[in-house]
Amino acid sequence: MNINEEINIIWLKRDLRLQDNEAILNALNAGKRTLFLYVFEKSLLEDEHYAERHWDFIKQSIVDLNKDLAKFDTKVLCVTTEVVTAFNQILNYYKIDTVFSHQETGLLITYKRDKDFKRYCRNNSIKWKENNNNGVLRGLLNREDWFEKWDDYMYQPLFEYQLSNENFLSIETIKKIENAFFVTNLQTDQNSVFQKGGTEMAWKYAATFFEKRHKNYMSHISKPALARESCSRLSPYIAWGNVSIRQIFHTALEHRTEANKKDLSAFVSRLRWQAHFVQKFEMEHTMEEASVNKGYHKLKKSISETYQKAWKEGQTGFPLVDASMRCLNETGYLNFRMRAMLVSFFTHILWQPWQDATHHLSQQFLDFEPGIHFPQLQMQASETGTNTIRIYSPLKNSMEHDADAKFIKKWVPELAKLSTGFIHEPYLMTPLDQQFANFELGVDYPKPIVDIKISRKKASDILYNMRKDPEVIMETKRILEKHTLSDRNRMLNNE
Repeated sequence: MNINEEINIIWLKRDLRLQDNEAILNALNAGKRTLFLYVFEKSLLEDEHYAERHWDFIKQSIVDLNKDLAKFDTKVLCVTTEVVTAFNQILNYYKIDTVFSHQETGLLITYKRDKDFKRYCRNNSIKWKENNNNGVLRGLLNREDWFEKWDDYMYQPLFEYQLSNENFLSIETIKKIENAFFVTNLQTDQNSVFQKGGTEMAWKYAATFFEKRHKNYMSHISKPALARESCSRLSPYIAWGNVSIRQIFHTALEHRTEANKKDLSAFVSRLRWQAHFVQKFEMEHTMEEASVNKGYHKLKKSISETYQKAWKEGQTGFPLVDASMRCLNETGYLNFRMRAMLVSFFTHILWQPWQDATHHLSQQFLDFEPGIHFPQLQMQASETGTNTIRIYSPLKNSMEHDADAKFIKKWVPELAKLSTGFIHEPYLMTPLDQQFANFELGVDYPKPIVDIKISRKKASDILYNMRKDPEVIMETKRILEKHTLSDRNRMLNNE
C-alpha cells in the first residue's frame, strides 16, 4: 500500500450489480485503481424503516458480487460504521481522488447523509460523481415529458465495459485495510423463507418468468395466491439494484411476441410506472412525513393502538386482510392489490393515519423502496387529492380473487375447517353454525374489530367532503400542474 497513491472508490448503495452500472463504467474510465465499498451504516441499521430481512438480502447480494469479483482478485470492502468515518479510515491508507455512486432517492436520513458527505468531500478535496439511477432524473421542474425521457433512456444500449485485475485493489490489500474496521459478517440463514439476494438469483427468477410464468401474468396479477407464481417476483432485485430496470426492460422486449404481447406489454408498463413513482418522490420529498396535498394536513384521525396491533398481527376478524398481513409478515411478499387493500383497510376502515402504517409495512416488504412506498401509501390512503377515492372491500376482493379460499386457508388455518362461504365471512355464523363446526367466533378466530359498513361510510363521507375543500382543490392543482423542484434537490445541488 502506498499512502501517496490516489485511488477511486465505487460506493455501492442500491446498485448491487456489476452489469449496466454507470458508477462502475465511470470509475473504469477514470483510469485509477478502484475499491468497491459498501457501508452498513449504523444510523440505517437502527432506522425503523428497515429490518433484518433487508440487511440479509444485501449481504447475500454482496456475497454474490464477491463471487464474480474474485475472478479479478478483488472484493467489496464491507464495513459497519458511518460513511464519513469509513472514508476517514481509508484516507489513512490512500489518497481518494473520486467517489462514484448513483443518485439515491431515499429516506430523509439518507438525504441528510448525502448532504453531509458532499460537504465532507469538498473539505477533503475529493470529487464525488453521481449518476442517474434507472432513468430517474434529479432537478426536474415538472414531469410533462418525463415518460418520453424515460423511454429514451430505456431503449439505449446497456453500459458495456470489461473488468480486469489492474482496475482494482487486490483482495490481499483489502484484507490489510479491513484491520482498521469493524468488518461486517456476511453470513445469513440459508434456511430463510425469504427470496435470496444477488444478481444470479435475480436472473433465475427472470428466466422462469420470461420463459413460462408470464403466460398468466394479467389474469393472475390481482389474485393473492396465484400472483406468487405468475408475477415476475423481480421487485426486490430491482429495489436493491441486483439488476437494472433497463436490463429487465430489454429482456422483456426480447421475449415479447404476438402470442404474449398483452402480458409482457403490461409488465413493461409496470416497470415504467415503478420509475414514475420514484420520480414523484424525488420531486416531492416531503411525502415521507406529511401528505403531499397540504389540504389534508387538517384531517385528524384518532390513534387506536388496539386496532393497529390487530392489523399488524393479522387478527382483525376480516379473513383476507388477516391472510394478507400474515403472508407478508412471514414471506416479505404480497401482490400489489392486496398491499393496496391493507393500506386502504388501515386508513379508511380503521381510520388510522397512514404515517402509522409506514414502519411496519416497510419492515415487512422485502422490496422496500422509499420512492414506491410513500407515494403508494398516500395514494391508497386517498390523501393526494389527485386520485379516485378507492376504499377496498375485503369481502369483494376475497370473493373475486380468492373464491375457493385457498389463500385464506393457508394463512388463516383456524378457518380451514369451515365451509367456503363461512371462511369468507365467519362473522355470519350463528351459534348453531358454530356448534356444528366445532368453532367459536371470538375464541378460535377474532370477531371483526369494527363495523365495516359504518366505518366505510364515515371514511367515504369525510374524504368526499375534503375534496371540496378550497385548500385541497388548490393543492391538487399545484400537484397536477406545477411539480416544482423539491427543496431537497435545490439544497443538494447548491450546497
